[in-house]
Amino acid sequence: MLTATKRVSFGAAVMALAVGLAGCSGDQGAKEGAAKGAPGAQNAHGAPNAVRLIGDGSTAFTGAQPHLATPQRLKPGQKPPQFVVFSWDGAGEDSQELFSHFREVAKKYDATMTYFLSGVYLLPEEKAAQYQPPKHAAGRSDIGFNDAKGIKDTLREVRAAWSEGNEIGTHYNGHFCGKDGGVGTWSVAEWKSELSQAKAFVKGWKTNAGLQGEPPLPFDYDKELIGARTPCLEGQKNAMRAGREMGFRYDSSGIGNQVWPKKKEGLWDVPLQLVPVPGREFETLSMDYNFMFNQSGESSGDESQHEYWGNQMRDGLLQAFDRAYNGNRAPLIIGNHFESWNGGTYMRAVEDTIKTVCVQKDVKCVSFRELVDWLDAQDPQTLEKLRGLRVGQAPKGGWDAFLAATAPLNSASPAAPASPASAARS
Repeated sequence: MLTATKRVSFGAAVMALAVGLAGCSGDQGAKEGAAKGAPGAQNAHGAPNAVRLIGDGSTAFTGAQPHLATPQRLKPGQKPPQFVVFSWDGAGEDSQELFSHFREVAKKYDATMTYFLSGVYLLPEEKAAQYQPPKHAAGRSDIGFNDAKGIKDTLREVRAAWSEGNEIGTHYNGHFCGKDGGVGTWSVAEWKSELSQAKAFVKGWKTNAGLQGEPPLPFDYDKELIGARTPCLEGQKNAMRAGREMGFRYDSSGIGNQVWPKKKEGLWDVPLQLVPVPGREFETLSMDYNFMFNQSGESSGDESQHEYWGNQMRDGLLQAFDRAYNGNRAPLIIGNHFESWNGGTYMRAVEDTIKTVCVQKDVKCVSFRELVDWLDAQDPQTLEKLRGLRVGQAPKGGWDAFLAATAPLNSASPAAPASPASAARS
């Protein structure tokens, strides 16, 4: 059960025209709940892989992750697939059973996703003092800790999610936002400490929670963890520098537009994106929290508006999808939380989006791992051409000519992403 003495202080950067940009990860905590799990990793023929325990047995090497597609390099003149990444901040199973629900949704629509696990969701309240957050007292967490049941339920979902081809990233630990010791003030060394602790809680839950009878997570977290999203999208620069030193390949803590990603600080920078808000004269970030913030602020709003607000988010995401699918084919990045804000309307919006886009031709709903695997497999010149396309811009003359082997580099520059520097905290 979530035991924080206060909930997450969301904090949202608000641009001119009320664009809520800094999608804070308002994690609900890995609370109580019972959901359906899945067996451990299996090989390509369906037989269980051999298990090699790591450390205290909290994790284990069970072979290569199943259900991952082999990335293919684009052929000359080939239109890129339309990638869509659905990602979840915090990723704990509680009484709402949303983690287990969206695992089933993903399987139904042949999608994989990224679950950014908060390390403290695997640390019991009685062991809170083991967490030593930068710039805060030992045992402090703005999203609390967990109990044995919550840990067991979350482990079951993480175990099953990975075995189904989903990615387990990190949302770090205590979710500290703002200027008073928040993650935006942390040094590279402090981020490295935070990341090391997040990994340690995942790698040591058997000892910390005394759950010796539970099966291990079926992966080596030191090797599987390749990316993150920071709390409240703050502190990205130093977090990326720390992550690069600790084996990361990407980060999704930024604010950007629907253009093809590039590398920053040595990592793929795959930010949340500005997407339409139907009926409004501005765009907001592609995250449930940001739609909520623009509709009702940080608290629940008028119940009579819940359905409309969910439809507004769904339609905004679908408009964003359409302009990429019929335009530059830039990956669409969507962020969410396992929350019931405004009556759960945003969860419905996300599910409606999944069932609409993931079944379309040439669409690949994938994790960040699969996306960056594909990016790394491409010819750098091809990616440079793709980055020359602006939001919604289809190549003039068609894809055959644009990505032909002899086509010159496109000189057009993508629109600059919105700058956090122009935002004011609310």
